[in-house]
Amino acid sequence: MTLLQNKVAIVTGAARGIGKQIALTLAKEGCAIAFTDLVINEQAEATRQEIEALGVKCCAYASNAADFNETHEVVNRIQEEFGHIDILVNNAGITKDGLMLRMTEQQWDAVINVNLKSAFNFIHAVSPIMMRQRSGSIISMSSVVGLNGNAGQANYAASKAGIIALTKSVAKEMGSRGIRANAIAPGFIITDMTAALSEETLNEFVKMIPMRRGGQPEEVAKVALFLASDLSSYVSGQVIQVNGAMG
Repeated sequence: MTLLQNKVAIVTGAARGIGKQIALTLAKEGCAIAFTDLVINEQAEATRQEIEALGVKCCAYASNAADFNETHEVVNRIQEEFGHIDILVNNAGITKDGLMLRMTEQQWDAVINVNLKSAFNFIHAVSPIMMRQRSGSIISMSSVVGLNGNAGQANYAASKAGIIALTKSVAKEMGSRGIRANAIAPGFIITDMTAALSEETLNEFVKMIPMRRGGQPEEVAKVALFLASDLSSYVSGQVIQVNGAMG
């Protein structure tokens, strides 16, 4: 299939995990990929080669998504290299968990900057490009905890709730210019991060999920593909939960 033939996507934080799977899924549909990560190491280079092997153009860029000026610089470089930008996937994110009474200012600031400010930075940078094209799809990764909150994750939950409000606002502002903005709120997804959890902890999580299993990165990526493509041409300002009915 070639749902995204001749399209160009930026995927932030795509060297591994859900971001990598989204980049691969879009590439399989003919989309050229520009992905960013804090550093382009061996893992990121392997991801680039894996995407390129699908027969599409792929470039990897070292960029701190939380830095406003750096983000604008990298978006300008991508625009020069690829000629246009049709899809933005705001995936870069971190966690620095802690109970409110013990959370430091540094923990709060780091998570808000990487998870929420980075999305603002990239949307701010790509908006003029997409407005000139009068088309574009902006997809930002929220979370089930952005909708429901979570003890010990006030910073992460706040950042992901902020993503939802940012998405809805951008959808209202940019809709008349042909730009769509949507969010994906994954639940418990099996990634390298969850692999570090004990079997007992994993089982406790699974008990809370009506479908009785964790999700796979591919299942999140397929929703991103839907939102990136014309299959969702009249879908904007929405939050699609991918959580097995959790929450």
